[in-house]
Amino acid sequence: MQREQLADFLRRRREAIRPAEVGIAAGPRRRTAGLRREEVATLAGMSVDYVVRLEQGRSSQPSTQLLGALARALRLSDDERAHLFHLAGHRPPPSEGVAQLARAGLLRMLDLLGDNPAMVVSDLGEVLAQNRASTLLAGDHTAFSGYQRYVAYRWFADPDSRSIGPPEERERHTRHIVADLRAVVGRRPGDPVVADLVERLAAASAEFREYWAEHQVAVRRADRKTFLHPRVGRLVMDCETLVTPDQGQQLVVLTPADAESRERLALLHVLGTQEFPTGSSNAGR
Repeated sequence: MQREQLADFLRRRREAIRPAEVGIAAGPRRRTAGLRREEVATLAGMSVDYVVRLEQGRSSQPSTQLLGALARALRLSDDERAHLFHLAGHRPPPSEGVAQLARAGLLRMLDLLGDNPAMVVSDLGEVLAQNRASTLLAGDHTAFSGYQRYVAYRWFADPDSRSIGPPEERERHTRHIVADLRAVVGRRPGDPVVADLVERLAAASAEFREYWAEHQVAVRRADRKTFLHPRVGRLVMDCETLVTPDQGQQLVVLTPADAESRERLALLHVLGTQEFPTGSSNAGR
């Protein structure tokens, strides 16, 4: 671990970020153009004291999870993220799998979407990042671990996760999930992560085996989803998906499909996250 270099890098990246880039109002009394340490701490979900110790070269070695949170908070580019991991004495995360991080450009787009629910999703259905509006609508999907982080696994292994949407839409959504996973298998032949997920799904669900045998293939670009929210009721949302050139990650943006849904989404922003249960499968894809 290169403590002094890590401290200098984090300090300079913090000072280079404009508050507006991460959705923070600059305010009239701000002395510097960059972010404050407490703002980085809030964005990364860690204590201000730890951010201070990192920037002063007095911290213990940060974990890969903590580095990932800092990379997201500071909107690091892919190269900057790799540099951060090297300075902290870790190998940079692989392009796929558990340690995957949302692309920096997609994170910046996420910040610009404001009150529209949006998330960055891997091609296997892992929610890598989501904005506040997305969390309010569907719960926090970034904290899942193991196979639960895959939307397909939650959908088939945990039937209760389907309750966020109306029963009449579930078959269509099931077919979409399976057809999309088929497309990933075709793009990533021989990938052990993909093969293991399919094997786990086949072992866990007869329903999955039935749909998988149909060999339907489709990559979703646009969709319409109905959310049954426990606090504000039914919201009908149009879903647009922007895919990276390598098709490894997607930016999923949800917008209200009618005036009633728009009003309920606005109410949800007012109510906030009090007593909202975490995590349904329908949010990610």
